[in-house]
Amino acid sequence: MRLPRAIKLSVLALCWALYSTVASAQATTRSHSDPRPAAHAAKRTGPIAVDGRIDESAWAAATPIGELIQSFPNEGKEPSEKTEIRILYDEAAIYIGARMFDSLGPKGVKAVLTRRDALLNGGNLTSDQIAFVFDTFRDKNSRSWFQLNPLGVKGDHKDGDTSYDPVWDGASHIDSLGWTAEFRIPFSQLRFSRATEQVWGMQVWRTTDKKNEQDMWAFWRSNEAGGPAYFGTLDGITVASQPRQIEIVPYVTSRATMARVASNDPYHSNRQGVARAGGDAKLNITSNLTLDATVNPDFGQVEVDPASVNLSVFETTFSEKRPFFVSNSQYFSNGGFSCYFCNNVSSLNLIYTRRIGRSPQLAGLVGSRAQFMDATDATSILGAAKITGRTAGGLTVGLLDAVTNRETARYRLDGDATDHKQEVEPLANYFIGRVRKDFRNGATRIGAISTLVNRRLTNADEIARLRSRAGAIGFDIDHHWSNRTYAFNVQTALTNIAGDTSAIRRAQQSSARYYQRVGRTETTDGIFDTKFDPSRTTLSGYGLYARLAKESGDWRFEGIQNWRSPGFEANDMGVLSRADYKWMLANAVRQWTTPGKFYRNLWISAGAQTQLNYEGDHTDTDYHANVSATMPNFWNVGVFEIYHPSTFDERLTRGGPTAKRYGYQLIGANVSSDSRKSIVYGFNYNLSTPVDNSEGGRTAYHPYVTLKPTSSTSLTLSPSWDHDFTAQQFVTSFADPKAPAGFGNTRYVFGRLEQKTFSMDTRLNTTFTPNLTLELFAQPFLASGHYTNFKEFARPHSGQMTYYGKDNGSTIATGSNANGTTYTVDPDGNGAAAPFSFGSPDFNFRSLRGTAVVRYEYRPGSTLFFVWTQQRDGSAGFGDFDFSRDRSALFRDRPTNIFQVKATYWLGR
Repeated sequence: MRLPRAIKLSVLALCWALYSTVASAQATTRSHSDPRPAAHAAKRTGPIAVDGRIDESAWAAATPIGELIQSFPNEGKEPSEKTEIRILYDEAAIYIGARMFDSLGPKGVKAVLTRRDALLNGGNLTSDQIAFVFDTFRDKNSRSWFQLNPLGVKGDHKDGDTSYDPVWDGASHIDSLGWTAEFRIPFSQLRFSRATEQVWGMQVWRTTDKKNEQDMWAFWRSNEAGGPAYFGTLDGITVASQPRQIEIVPYVTSRATMARVASNDPYHSNRQGVARAGGDAKLNITSNLTLDATVNPDFGQVEVDPASVNLSVFETTFSEKRPFFVSNSQYFSNGGFSCYFCNNVSSLNLIYTRRIGRSPQLAGLVGSRAQFMDATDATSILGAAKITGRTAGGLTVGLLDAVTNRETARYRLDGDATDHKQEVEPLANYFIGRVRKDFRNGATRIGAISTLVNRRLTNADEIARLRSRAGAIGFDIDHHWSNRTYAFNVQTALTNIAGDTSAIRRAQQSSARYYQRVGRTETTDGIFDTKFDPSRTTLSGYGLYARLAKESGDWRFEGIQNWRSPGFEANDMGVLSRADYKWMLANAVRQWTTPGKFYRNLWISAGAQTQLNYEGDHTDTDYHANVSATMPNFWNVGVFEIYHPSTFDERLTRGGPTAKRYGYQLIGANVSSDSRKSIVYGFNYNLSTPVDNSEGGRTAYHPYVTLKPTSSTSLTLSPSWDHDFTAQQFVTSFADPKAPAGFGNTRYVFGRLEQKTFSMDTRLNTTFTPNLTLELFAQPFLASGHYTNFKEFARPHSGQMTYYGKDNGSTIATGSNANGTTYTVDPDGNGAAAPFSFGSPDFNFRSLRGTAVVRYEYRPGSTLFFVWTQQRDGSAGFGDFDFSRDRSALFRDRPTNIFQVKATYWLGR
């Protein structure tokens, strides 16, 4: 069997990385002429009360650190305010005391009161802060982040994972000299090597909000790669053995649902309630590996997913919000995608944990047959466990296994009082295994991943529609050299699914590949055979992502390859929008990081991307440029342009032959004001104009404003308006032996869609104490779609279209029936083709989604939640956008109200 070119490239990449491991003589740390700073921790000799006041005599044993350097706005200069830091430790924890001097005393200190982690990602909430970041294994890739602001608001994350909520103590105090902060971080909440004498990487960040200033301890310039490889060192900590971590978090929850249901519904009432209990446990089974387990887990969301209208063939996905899966998710990270500027591309994502505990897959099928049905919204998870950590030899490990229960729906047929039952989700097991090994002090990392889904299928519908087994294996390299100036990344994956012939036939005919499409070129290549075969019981494919880039300096570049073979399928455990493509990108960048007369920093990039399918058709091409800058007044502005000529699209006809999709030219602009102000506002604007036709185009406005009337309250209003004309929107298809040649005796009907969408995201956050918060979210959403200019393609591999009622003697007539407007088309007038009819595809959709959450952390690690969620929605077929009519209808729609109370209690040491 010949190896596919993608696999050959990955093997060559591996050989090159291994050669670099041996041959590279360049150090990944800074040279001796520019050493990283060092700090020393002293043994705690007296009691310390973590009250934010650092007035205990024990702090005198620590050697103070104070040599910070400005990172922004005046890079490389001395800080405008002095900072003094002391670090102590004992057998159980590390202690940090920090004094942040302010020349204006307490008047110069700016702080906001908000919930934990709310200040981590920037945004429109700003505050004075002090943060300590540890690379406890000194692998030059890991970050454990802890921060406080002057009002004691905590923030923490692990390698960007904000779900990392270790149990630690912190407090702050504002006084006549500025403010102070104290940290006590138990060793049981950290992972580090087994060595008695610990040497950690460390970075310190201080934010002085009134001056929009950031100071750092281990300095790097903004045009350098930065990160843990540039951290300073913290030594002096002596730990005989890592403390044993044992945590148990039981929970109880009650849920009441209030919704108006049909009076003769035998399964539902207007008010329903349920209560449940369960728990999570955490245990470090070795000094570096942690076991997380859950029994009868509560994976209910307290934040609603946003509304959307999806008229494409691609799945809408949402971020994971369930605590068990989000926690320590960095150990399973795979499929990351990085680019300076790119669009219409997806990562090699093998993991999407929302597949576990998903809505039963056959509930919709059963519901389409029944008058009434009783089926759960989410599949029960009987249990789940994972092992995560890093060994002393530099091997990062992530193992996860979850078992979901068999789900059965009860239903009644129309006019039948008999209860029927059918399984709508089979018993299933989900497994993820991820390992990664560090070389060259973390400058080279080689990893592998495996996923496996097994289902026990019992009835005919399950056997015909679901795969009995789905697996994937992947390999990746992350290689840096020359002080991490240059980077080479490669990821490869092989996938295989197995099942009944009907299930695999569905996979072949899915929108990801359309094996059955007319005129498709088929290839035979062993296990990667792309021929449409209704008798298949397996399907295999491969994927590749590779990037070579310069990531430091004023001039940067990148080149990327991103491939998916036609048989690649990862949707049982991951996310795959489409297969059958070879995507390529090249970008060049010039940045200015030294402030000029009109900017503080400036970024300009330009590049191009193109894509081919495995038949050689160009299915995507664009040329793009981007300019963004921070202005002297700390406003941010940006402008970009994309030119996308007409290209082929083998999915446009949704199973028919390849056709040509019209191109477009897109101009976008954005501006945002200084985020430190009490009123912060911004504006995003997109304008798309058509290429090769006059029917397309789009205008989108997205203004927003954040009001901060007090230090503990913020209100964000974010309306958006999108007016979109889609020239080639698929409507339906009809069998017709007189259809034009090359269309497989089928007519594919398209229309011009005018779509209007309005939404208003509203968020109100009020914080009473750092441990007691109220959050409100509401999103009214209105959308309409009106179709005109019905037509079909004149021939395959062409953009020419035949308009009904205008070309080839065709006619189109409008009528009506009990279901609404209908269109009757005679595609050739007096010719031999038979007329056909279809209902109006016009639509109106409306929804209102909102949630209110009160969080109270009544003791460290223990939280009480009060949640109210409301959802109401409706639809119609008017097709026009009438704000007053649709708004009024929205508030007449029957709401579904869900009230939840949940309490957790942390037990640990």
